[in-house]
Amino acid sequence: MRRRALTLCTAIAAAAPLVAQERAAQETAAQERAIDTQRSTVTIHVGKSGLLSAAAHDHTINAPISSGAISSGANLESGAPHIEFRIETAKMTVMPDPKVDAKDQATIQTHMEEMTLETKKFPEITFRSSRVQKLADGQWKVDGDLSLHGVTKTVSLTVKQTGESYTTHTVLKQTEFGITPLSIGGGVIKVKNEVEIDFQIFSR
Repeated sequence: MRRRALTLCTAIAAAAPLVAQERAAQETAAQERAIDTQRSTVTIHVGKSGLLSAAAHDHTINAPISSGAISSGANLESGAPHIEFRIETAKMTVMPDPKVDAKDQATIQTHMEEMTLETKKFPEITFRSSRVQKLADGQWKVDGDLSLHGVTKTVSLTVKQTGESYTTHTVLKQTEFGITPLSIGGGVIKVKNEVEIDFQIFSR
């Protein structure tokens, strides 16, 4: 009888670490939600300046998220929240403009890829939060590192929960990331240094 009890206790002791590992894995999975890349959007608005800027067209760029995750629960409320995502620059596209013909549209896309983003040299844009602070119900201040065009800068975003998504808006200067805004005709028409970016992030 004692031998059976001892054998049972030994079996339980041997299984305990495995059970603990399984529970830890389940807790980690519950605390991390992948970003829904099909529904999430990053939209960049590029304006024009210069003497003939009125004759030029502003552009809207779609920057699809390739992967990412929101950690610590299904939202930013629990634990030590964290968010990160990755964008492949080669998949960024200038949205069609009915005022721009197909040839010019293709040229604009090529200029963005080869002269602005330099997609072959800098294939990724990444963001990784370093601190998330709750400001109010459904609103947070998110600080983190944004890596773009080979330069990493700390940015601060005010994120709001809108239904199932998290939204924020920010303005970045291209020159801060080593990008020279395109200029045509000696500056008669040129791309503004400041670009506006809208984020709408959904988790799965």
